[in-house]
Amino acid sequence: MTKSLGLSGMRSGRRWVLGGLMALACVGNVFAEENPRDPYEGFNRSMFAVNEAIDKYAAKPVAQAYDNVVPLPVKASVGNFFGNVGDLWIGANSALQGKFGDAGVDISRLLINSTVGIFGLFDVASELGLEKHEEDFGQTLAVWGVGSGGYLYWPVIGPRNVRDTAGFGVDSYIDPVWRIRAVSVRNSMVALRFVDIRASLLPADKVVEEAALDKYAYIRDAYQQRRRNQIFDGRPPRLDD
Repeated sequence: MTKSLGLSGMRSGRRWVLGGLMALACVGNVFAEENPRDPYEGFNRSMFAVNEAIDKYAAKPVAQAYDNVVPLPVKASVGNFFGNVGDLWIGANSALQGKFGDAGVDISRLLINSTVGIFGLFDVASELGLEKHEEDFGQTLAVWGVGSGGYLYWPVIGPRNVRDTAGFGVDSYIDPVWRIRAVSVRNSMVALRFVDIRASLLPADKVVEEAALDKYAYIRDAYQQRRRNQIFDGRPPRLDD
């Protein structure tokens, strides 16, 4: 009975989170400010400051310890494993965007790496020439014609826009890692993935610090440019002046 109630509560909580993110995606420009490229800049800079504190005192030190202690082959296997877990949903998004050839590659990657690659610990598919794609539900919404909405910056999950915040909610709801029933295993896997991702970003920290007069604006502009490239598969149309 207790286990059933726990699972029910977890599912209910995730529905509330997803519902909140979807509701946010429907919010108009009620709180919009003057900058059309960043209409929620006051809120965003506040959240950026919160995130910087979390990163400085918690996320980054743990990531640095992980990076220093864990051997490179193990870190590579961890990244490969979580990348393999995501290939099924990547393939689904490729199909939803009408890129059925890419979807076939994504599913082939999943099958090969889950078997020959020993549960995804080794990226055999890439060695065979099967390209790793980056597709998520935010990109799918963009292909379907959903506008980006205003730029947003969230603690922990970082930069998004309104559309991608809603997409992130769907991605998280579908995520197989979050669907692991054993709570301790699920939480450990989520934490390990977060630390591994943060550790992979450590080399970029120095570049950002040295290149940016305004770190917030630098990250915002880089995010927006990267998302356009992802949505248009590296061939974004020219923006009107």
